[in-house]
Amino acid sequence: MSTYSLEFTSGKEITEPVVLDTLLVKKAAIYVRAINHKLRQQILKKIDEKGTCTVTEIFTELFLVQAVASQHLAVLRKAGFVKTTRDGKNIYYSVNMPRLKEFLQTIQQLTR
Repeated sequence: MSTYSLEFTSGKEITEPVVLDTLLVKKAAIYVRAINHKLRQQILKKIDEKGTCTVTEIFTELFLVQAVASQHLAVLRKAGFVKTTRDGKNIYYSVNMPRLKEFLQTIQQLTR
């Protein structure tokens, strides 16, 4: 972990060290990369519209190759933006709305 001293443009320096948690930065990057992709946004929208979807429904309705849909779902799942439930051989995906809302609220606060 690295410690940085930051200086504002007004010339007033922060006296306490600002600690950069690299693990936290990596987690944030996973979330941003997951959501900042047009196809993954389309997948999230499709799942949200239907409530739950299998990978077959997603790749069929979005005209994708199955492997492509699966890879994008894995990214969304790793970021926690989708949840899965298994019913026999089928895995159903649903939007993890609390996580998505929390992430979007955080981004809105940071960009003000």
